[in-house]
Order: sequence, then structure tokens, then C-alpha cells
Amino acid sequence: MEEKAYWETLPFWAHLKDAEQQYIKDNTFVRSYAAGEMIHAAETECLGMTIVQKGEVRTYILSEEGREITLFRLQEGDCCMLSASCVVDAITFDTLMCATKSSTLSIIRAAAFEKLAENNIYVRCFLYEILCKRLSAVMRVMQDILFKGYDHRLAQFLVSEYDRTGKADLKMTHEQIAVHTNSAREVVARMLKRFAAEGYLTFKRGEIHLLQIEALRNI
Repeated sequence: MEEKAYWETLPFWAHLKDAEQQYIKDNTFVRSYAAGEMIHAAETECLGMTIVQKGEVRTYILSEEGREITLFRLQEGDCCMLSASCVVDAITFDTLMCATKSSTLSIIRAAAFEKLAENNIYVRCFLYEILCKRLSAVMRVMQDILFKGYDHRLAQFLVSEYDRTGKADLKMTHEQIAVHTNSAREVVARMLKRFAAEGYLTFKRGEIHLLQIEALRNI
């Protein structure tokens, strides 16, 4: 059985006319990015709707002082429209996107997606549904930063990585964890030492082994 193209897995695909489906095919391109490579920034082109074919993408904001706040990460099959603020006037803040792993993206050009959304109710509903989903993730991050202690945030991150990968061994540096949990490397190191002293985990350079998943989940 022939594998579907990534754009054919989108919820609105079956509701498109043949001409609209061809229009998407004609206006979709694929780009590959190395780990650490910038995908989108305020001064770069308005990409369009991005679909992660493989890899992982981090979306974040940057303060004037240079502090990064991670908003969410996109995994294989995830879509995002925050790289297409030119399509949605309501997006008034600048986000940046970079590949945290070697990644391949399918990208539907912004102008083409905007035209489809104007003329097809299913595309328009999908657009606002995905925007609501991403903005809800942004609000959760802001609530965590404002109202939750770092022990809670770090435990939540470690458990979410375990749930996502199914592995108790996480190969991540303190710096990488700090980026994903919106903290400083020194704070990560102190909290990992505390968790290790309480028997929740062990760690060494570039690797963490989770011992008590449920205890971390209860935090």
C-alpha cells in the first residue's frame, strides 16, 4: 500500500476539491535542517504551515536581554502555524523555531494556505483549531513559570520525556534541560542533585536514569 504524503494526512484533505488538492501539492515544499539550525525567526520569510516529517522542532520566544523561553516542541506529525504570522493578523508576537534534532519539514506556502483558508471552511476551521492548540500550550508554559516551583517543572519535564519515549534513560545535558524547562543550567544541576539525594534518579554527564517515575509524577 502506497504511503500517504504528509499533507494527505491533514484532517481537511478529504474535504478539498481535486483542484484544491493539486494546489496544495504544487505549493508544498520539503526542507531539511541540521540539529541546532534555525528554521524561522522574526526577520526571516513567512514560511507557512509547517508539518514535521521527522525530527523535533523547538518553538520559543526571545527577550530583549537574550533570555529564551521554550513555548512547545513539535514532534513527527505535528503541525504549526506560528511561523505564518503573515496569514493570521491576530498573531502579534514573534516566535522563533529551531531544529533540536536533524529534522525534515513539509511546508505549505503561506500565501497558498491563506487562499485555501479564505475559500474552504474546513481549512479555516483547521487553522483556528491548530492555533488554539498551540496558544493553549503557550499559556500552560506561562502559568508554570509564574505559579509553579522549579521542582514541579523539572519533575513534569522528566516524566513527560519518559511518557513520550518510554525510556527511563534520558540522554540530555543540564544545558539542554535548562533550555526546555526555561531555567538556568545551575538551577537544573541543583535540583537534579536534590532529586538524586531523595532517590528519584541518578545522573552523570549527559545522561539521567529515572528510578521512581511515580514519585516524580506525584511532585
